Amino acid sequence: MSMYPRRLVHLAELTLADAREAKLKLVTAESCTGGLIAGLLTEIAGSSDVVERGFVVYSNEAKREMLDVPGDLIADFGAVSEPVARSMAEGALKHSRGHIAVSVTGIAGPGGGTPMKPVGLVHFGAARHGRSILHEMQLYGDIGREEVRIRAVETALNLVRRMM
Repeated sequence: MSMYPRRLVHLAELTLADAREAKLKLVTAESCTGGLIAGLLTEIAGSSDVVERGFVVYSNEAKREMLDVPGDLIADFGAVSEPVARSMAEGALKHSRGHIAVSVTGIAGPGGGTPMKPVGLVHFGAARHGRSILHEMQLYGDIGREEVRIRAVETALNLVRRMM
């Protein structure tokens, strides 16, 4: 019995199978999901040949220290922004032996939202050597912390699949 919804486990299985077939290693850089993407992928037996590593970079300091996200980028745009999501994905690739990196930064709630950056706003990045960095933004709404995080995991896996 998985702690994740069955649809997510299935999506993770498909993602791992496709990455395995393409001989691609995956890396995660997670803020608001706190390692849930890496946790889901590694819950599946045999994932060690695909999952290279995961970064949980909850604080701004962690984003700077572990992924080389420039401090001025965070200062100018905020941690929850397109430039930071892109930089996180790029940094995760740089600091790993992975081929595809996915990043997540958002406001899961219940607090922390502002009119400009409401609860449920999540930015995603996906990087792959030799390709331009993909970005996606989702406004899930104030649907509860757990649901925002679960939907973010799903969006991130779909972004990885697009990058393959």
